[in-house]
Amino acid sequence: MPIIVNLDVMLAKRKMRSKELAERIGITEQNVSLLKSGKVKGIRFDTLEKICEVLQCQPGDILAFESETGE
Repeated sequence: MPIIVNLDVMLAKRKMRSKELAERIGITEQNVSLLKSGKVKGIRFDTLEKICEVLQCQPGDILAFESETGE
């Protein structure tokens, strides 16, 4: 999949656990886990906004594009 989710990296940088993030943005810890693993097909902009607000980061800090052809 060409979209890479770096949520686990941002959580580590902010020294925050998934449980705390889930509580602060109003989603389940299981959904945070699915986001971290990249096993989701999409994310709502309002959820992404809340994550960025709590982690004090930009969407590009969490999501990255990686070409399947290696370019």
